[in-house]
Amino acid sequence: MTSIISSRSLACASRSRRSLRPRVVTFATVTDGTQNLPLSGIRVLEMGQLIAGPFAGQLLGQFGAEVIKVEPPRTGDPLRVWRELDEDGTSPWFRSIARNKKSVAIDMRKPEGRDLVKQLAIKSDVVIENFKPGTLERWGLGPADLRPHNPSLIFTRVSGYGQTGPWAPRPGYASVCEAESGFRYINGFPDSESQGLAGPPVRPNISLGDSIAGLHAAFGTVLALLGRQRQSTHAGTTVDVSIVESMLNLMEGIIPEYDRKGKTRGPSGSSVTGIVPTNAYPCLPDSSAPLIPTYIVIGANGDSIYNRLMEVVKRPDLTGPKYEQNHHRVERQIEIEEAISNWTRQHTVDEVIEVMNKVGVPVGRVVTVKEVVEGEQIKARGAVRDVWVGGEDKGWNVKMQGTFPVLDGVDPQPKWAGPDLGFHTDEVLMSNLGLSSDAVTKLRTEGVIG
Repeated sequence: MTSIISSRSLACASRSRRSLRPRVVTFATVTDGTQNLPLSGIRVLEMGQLIAGPFAGQLLGQFGAEVIKVEPPRTGDPLRVWRELDEDGTSPWFRSIARNKKSVAIDMRKPEGRDLVKQLAIKSDVVIENFKPGTLERWGLGPADLRPHNPSLIFTRVSGYGQTGPWAPRPGYASVCEAESGFRYINGFPDSESQGLAGPPVRPNISLGDSIAGLHAAFGTVLALLGRQRQSTHAGTTVDVSIVESMLNLMEGIIPEYDRKGKTRGPSGSSVTGIVPTNAYPCLPDSSAPLIPTYIVIGANGDSIYNRLMEVVKRPDLTGPKYEQNHHRVERQIEIEEAISNWTRQHTVDEVIEVMNKVGVPVGRVVTVKEVVEGEQIKARGAVRDVWVGGEDKGWNVKMQGTFPVLDGVDPQPKWAGPDLGFHTDEVLMSNLGLSSDAVTKLRTEGVIG
């Protein structure tokens, strides 16, 4: 296999998924615009579920990779029914994270199903999986099983603690791994005496560790593809992504500061340790909801920006040599924060934003998703996209994030929303593996595919 597999026609099967008859194949799944995308011609077999592995697949698919998602028949990826469900019983979140992917329903519990997955992997450039380490090896689908048939195969593996080490066999969800990385300890409000956590740590209301691991997996996969292309042997490699280590990558100077200065960073509420001023400050309530507290986030940690801020809040006495640089201001954080809060409490959010923007002080509202979707900057950039779900006669649009980062010449519009379970099973098995319609029907009758 060469370093770049040639592009393949993208077809889609009909939606009559319950019938045992061969599917009618059309060419309606995708536009012709994928040929010029950075990862056009790369085939990815996604065997992951839930968030980390599928998010990596989403990122690769957004930039042109053909992503074939293997799901168990009947139930599919559990994320299909997580959180809010649409009128068809499917999660809108799944429609987003599975965008641009082909859904193939194969029962990997059956030997025949594992054999189909093995054949698909052999014909792929990349395998993405986020099972507990050792699972694919027990199924005969690990790197040692596949690389003799495809030496250039890249194996991207996401797990809680990595493929090696004493904790490798442990199951590791993002919440647990965020705690073990030290991330949870620094999120919350500090105890006034110990400076440790005053109560339980505060969790971001998203599975941050999974998404960060997915970013690392996608980045590692692209690095592996680039490395393979540059090698004369075009040999594949394994990308070993740990959720704990992915979170460690976000921890800035915490480890070197502990090593050199013996400092253990603790929680800091709505501010950041060692950077002043940057915080959320109270404002006058909105007249339409006078009982709901409102806040504004100001980041004025740049030296000249800080001076401009002090002029706005009418505290020029907090400028000069004693406040000149950040380390000076850290020593006087309490009085600086109080001065800013005393001023913002007298103004509405809109008033603060108007003044700060005039003088060039970074400022931002604390907004809900409704305000995000309706925001002028988001709209101007096309950062939220409408993607159709359903057939030609009946369906609906679902809003989802566009394609980031923005690259010149790359259309940020998702090509299609996450497909129905097994929507592409026949197409993939017939076009990629060369199975006949009779063979596909037999596999479905035997319960190997959905």
